[in-house]
Amino acid sequence: MDTTHDSTRTQLLQAAFAEIHRHGFQAAGLSEILRDTGLTKGALYHHFPSKHALGLVVIDEVIQGRLADAIFRPLEEAEDPYQTLLALLDQRIHGVDDEVVKWGCPLNNLIQEMSAVDADFREHLSAILARWQGVVQAALARAQAQGRVRADLDCEAASLFLVAAWEGCWGIAKNHQSAAVFRHCLRELRDYVRGLA
Repeated sequence: MDTTHDSTRTQLLQAAFAEIHRHGFQAAGLSEILRDTGLTKGALYHHFPSKHALGLVVIDEVIQGRLADAIFRPLEEAEDPYQTLLALLDQRIHGVDDEVVKWGCPLNNLIQEMSAVDADFREHLSAILARWQGVVQAALARAQAQGRVRADLDCEAASLFLVAAWEGCWGIAKNHQSAAVFRHCLRELRDYVRGLA
């Protein structure tokens, strides 16, 4: 394995993620990404044929990877998915500050910016949303089988609502520039989950 190749690619992805998160995809500058990494345009284009391609890989690998670590895997591996879902909400309620909220959710930001203007972006962003909803739906179905949530719960509808509400909390909090708003919104979402029992 060529670790220099992997390290360069990872550097570029992390710098691109940070630049896109701060400024949005369309305003993100390749020169800023290169400045932040100390790499050349040749290195960038060796790994990614275009800014567009770089953006899609940021979605597929960085954003989806962060969600996989923070939400998907914990729910997929949970012995008690109901309690794990509540714990994930509690972690977010207690683990966010105004600086985190300032820039918003990277996924939500790109959904708002790019879904209407680029079909490739919309497709890649939709894949993450579908995976997220599927993970939550499977967790709720397992919780249902364990008798932890109501037997009459429509797990598909509930999972759609949970993902939409979570992302909505990010959008409202970013607009208000307030972690307190985010925490308040997620507490309401946590109460909804508690009501599923």
